[in-house]
Amino acid sequence: MTLRGPVKKERATPVKRTVERKDLSGKVLGKVDLDPELFGIEPNKAVLHQVITAQLAAKRSGTQSTLTRAEVRGGGAKPFRQKGTGRARQGSSRSPNQVGGGVALGPKPRSYAQATPKKMVRLALRSALSDRASEDRVALIDSFTWDEPKTKDAIAALTALGLEGKVLVVLGDEDFNAALSFRNLSQITMIAAGEINAYDILATDWVLFTDETLPTANSTKESA
Repeated sequence: MTLRGPVKKERATPVKRTVERKDLSGKVLGKVDLDPELFGIEPNKAVLHQVITAQLAAKRSGTQSTLTRAEVRGGGAKPFRQKGTGRARQGSSRSPNQVGGGVALGPKPRSYAQATPKKMVRLALRSALSDRASEDRVALIDSFTWDEPKTKDAIAALTALGLEGKVLVVLGDEDFNAALSFRNLSQITMIAAGEINAYDILATDWVLFTDETLPTANSTKESA
């Protein structure tokens, strides 16, 4: 009888995908090959769930607090005598079983943060990017060339690029006018290139990159 260990599942070969490179007017400037290690893998749903759950948990303030019987003011005297009343004996009116008393085992301030390995965070990011790329929900422009911030120009650019619904705009260090142009649009989420994450990608319908912010395998390793 031959004992065998668990069979390791072979990783699927990354798919090579391309995206049309456009300018702000919607004119196609060519096609760009997306990094298959970032945009062409099979999404790992289990890792995505764990990483996003941890990210949402870290956003919780954890400031909820209830008073124990020791922290509720009053209750120093017995509410009624020990015997002769026909009622159960009580030592304090601030016991958890009394109206206005303390709370037993209630919530106290705490941190909800969960430790997540960096490899899992990177895999979740790659899975999210690959999911959007597989649905052709990745858009690429050369750059934001606005000389001054105008919300009207931002709306015109989104229309020309055919981006509808919620859009995640990934900004570079020099995209100050773009940030001011997009900030008044409720369907737009802006994020710095070094802070891109799985949750914000999956929470939007489109991801808009520029030549500067389009991630590569090396850039995601450095930022993680």
